Amino acid sequence: MMSTLDGEQLEFSKCSSLEPPGKNGGGFDSGEPGATRPVESGRTDATWMTSRKELWAFYLYYIGNNGLSGFNFGPSQFQNLLYLAGYDPTYPPYSAPCGSGTDCVLPYLGKIRDINSIVLLTNGISFAIQAALLLVIGAWADYGQWRPNITIIFTVVAVAVSFAWLGVDDPSKWQAGVVLYILGLITYQGALTFWTAAFPGLTRHLPEVQKSAKEVQEGIKSADEHATFESLSRNRVSNISFTVSSVGEVIILVIMVGILEGMKAEESTENNTKAFSALIAFSGAVWLICALPWFLIEKRRPGLSLPPGSSLLTIGFHQTYVAIQECMRLKQTFLYLIFYFLMGDVLNTTVYVPSIAQIKLVGLSFTALLLELCKTGM
Repeated sequence: MMSTLDGEQLEFSKCSSLEPPGKNGGGFDSGEPGATRPVESGRTDATWMTSRKELWAFYLYYIGNNGLSGFNFGPSQFQNLLYLAGYDPTYPPYSAPCGSGTDCVLPYLGKIRDINSIVLLTNGISFAIQAALLLVIGAWADYGQWRPNITIIFTVVAVAVSFAWLGVDDPSKWQAGVVLYILGLITYQGALTFWTAAFPGLTRHLPEVQKSAKEVQEGIKSADEHATFESLSRNRVSNISFTVSSVGEVIILVIMVGILEGMKAEESTENNTKAFSALIAFSGAVWLICALPWFLIEKRRPGLSLPPGSSLLTIGFHQTYVAIQECMRLKQTFLYLIFYFLMGDVLNTTVYVPSIAQIKLVGLSFTALLLELCKTGM
């Protein structure tokens, strides 16, 4: 249900400073044998030790930020509103509704466009805004102590967008749906990105990882053995997080089936449209409930210090410049990043194209969509 390579995204969270390994504060551990830098003396303090409560709060947040509101149901409601508001272009404008076997168009950005083109174009606009926004603030996940606050802001706005869909349950309001669709995608991805950025510090301060690092300092264990142990610990946390999120999501979907039955979504198009908005709001409420423990329990571990001559407004561009230089030197890493982004784009395409095709196959039935998501989750 996610728009990114979720299991892998946790393991390969973005590099902290893109500096060569071995420099002070030079990025997250690479996972390569011998590449893990020793834990700094100031960070073995119990103040930053990861507790079981914090770890499970991290897992719980992922249940809420499962993509149902901003990535699944929001886009589906957007398509639904476009379909109901659109008209068959073979007849005068707005004189004939769209049918399962006809084209469907609406005026958008100065042209009459097919509603499928509107969805893909709006998705592209959303992606461009995300890219520009994260270019500026993405580095804030690594520097200073802004990351937890930004996670909270993105989450609160995403939840607000989810509840705002309750007021957009009529085809005449499809233009408002454009705004909510874009905001929903941006805030979902933003919250997921900044929450994921907590992962390296969280795993590095696990008691068993700290104990292993101490054994390296005492000469009991080699750096390679510690690197392997820390890598396995990261994989374990990543796998548990993804499993907990998937199980939680299936439970949420089952509850939603009951809500749909209560709203009699299949009895009329109006009920179906209202059900779309109601379950988006329900998803947002679940997200907020699951996020609160993380907001309250997370330990705000200090980030990296800004490089000389940089500020929070320029560090993103500085990182991009350094990344380009490093990619020229680390060609295999550069190729990996290219294919990673290509895989992400393929994943997005495999999610959106079938959702567009469903209009012609099963119509925009929320019950059919929900049951399909249940099968996918299981």
